[in-house]
Amino acid sequence: MDVALPDACPPEAAPPPAALPVVAPFRAHRPRTPRLWSLLCVAGWLALWWLATALQWVPPLFLPAPEAALNALAQAWRGDIQGGDALWVHAQWSCLRVFGAFALAVLTAVPVGIAMGVNRWAQAVFDPLLEFYRPLPPLAYLPLVVIWLGIDEAAKWLLIYLACFAPMALAARAGTRNASAEQVNALRSLGATRWQLLRHAIVPAALPDILVGLRIAMGFAWTTLVAAEMVAATQGLGQMVLNASNFLRTDIVVMGIFVIGTIALLLDALLRRLERWLLPWHGR
Repeated sequence: MDVALPDACPPEAAPPPAALPVVAPFRAHRPRTPRLWSLLCVAGWLALWWLATALQWVPPLFLPAPEAALNALAQAWRGDIQGGDALWVHAQWSCLRVFGAFALAVLTAVPVGIAMGVNRWAQAVFDPLLEFYRPLPPLAYLPLVVIWLGIDEAAKWLLIYLACFAPMALAARAGTRNASAEQVNALRSLGATRWQLLRHAIVPAALPDILVGLRIAMGFAWTTLVAAEMVAATQGLGQMVLNASNFLRTDIVVMGIFVIGTIALLLDALLRRLERWLLPWHGR
């Protein structure tokens, strides 16, 4: 007798695939400090400075009060300090030295750095010299510069120029490595010459690092300014600070430090704005 077997249980239907989550487009992480918090921190440091001087935690000879620095600023602007020159005259001479030496370094260091990045013979010639003098402080070779060029403006310009040259050249050399092999090979396949490779592939790829090198070099230029103006200078912000230190005018010293720092800060902001204008695609 035939026995009817029950039908096999139908397999359960597979669940529908879960929808993939929507992912936001990738953007490079570039942390930005809120400007309000930065301003509050600056105000906090200024308040701490005022409190330390008002409660006489530090003697005025070592740390003058903020109002003393402001009075020194007004005196320097009128020229009522040692030397007799107004503050804007000192600032004019310092900016002339820094900008002149910085411009000469840009015109020479950037091509040398690019040449070191694309030519092994150029690297063999310039790399040992750069690596030798780059760690030396400017005061180490200041006497030699004075012996060579005397105490005129040329010695001051050369000292600032040497401080700017090394970071610019090294940044330009490092930037040449950003050009991808695909870009270079594509241009070669189209018959590009070496100059066209430099113009359309290597230099644009190196430009972000070059601009960073310019910012670093600008900081070194202002750092070397005081040492450069030690060489028998009669005008300049560094000379003004050194002259005030001889008379224990720490209020003028602090004021000069703030003036130099403010000018350097404005120039760095200008270079960052130039970077955003020339490289709107960088980091995006």
